[in-house]
Amino acid sequence: MEQSPLKAAPLLRDDVAAEVLRQNVEGIQAILEKNRYQDQEPAKLIAVTKTVTPRVINQLKPLKILDIGENRAQVALPKLEEIEPDFRLHWIGRLQTNKVKYIIDKVCMLHTLDRLQLAQEVNRRAAEHERLIPTLVQVNISGEEQKGGMPPQEVLPFLKQMKDFSSIRIQGLMSIMPLGAEPYQLRELFAGMRRLFDQMRLEGLDHVEMQELSMGMSGDYAIAAAEGATMVRVGTALYQDKH
Repeated sequence: MEQSPLKAAPLLRDDVAAEVLRQNVEGIQAILEKNRYQDQEPAKLIAVTKTVTPRVINQLKPLKILDIGENRAQVALPKLEEIEPDFRLHWIGRLQTNKVKYIIDKVCMLHTLDRLQLAQEVNRRAAEHERLIPTLVQVNISGEEQKGGMPPQEVLPFLKQMKDFSSIRIQGLMSIMPLGAEPYQLRELFAGMRRLFDQMRLEGLDHVEMQELSMGMSGDYAIAAAEGATMVRVGTALYQDKH
């Protein structure tokens, strides 16, 4: 008998005040504005909501933050019944093939495509729902063994195969940086991701549109934005009360 993905959800924070959220959103957006990359628009804020309740998520709507990121089906799916329908769900966690069927009709973008087997399952399930899924390829730019994502040298061969996946539309790249890295190391890694992104865009491959570069989290999003991110995924910095 198939197990439900909805068991063992962790406790979620419900104690984030609306004013704290407003101040943090405004502060983060000001930093993103200040750290524009060349003539690019400021990086878009994806609010990572995996640790907070639907009540907290709904407080983001008046702040015009409608893009949210989740990474576990058993946590995300129950929330969708309680949050405003305007929110757009970005899948930002490593995705097991057996969980694809639970989220495929819910996500606006999958950030973590990292292997051919997953592409096959996403394509199959998306076709069943007659959906074209915007997808980012996850790259392990730092080479850490525990990190998801493919090595940079495998990205182009992988992208060349995407012409055969009619229900997936590659829209860019995503990466997660090492915890505890020094700012100069982060800058080099983010810059390397931007170079790879620009190189892949020049390839002009079928079913590939290099529009989004998703990188940067609470501890390093300013550097990521300055080095060319178009999206940053911020959670902790959104919910902390600095007073």
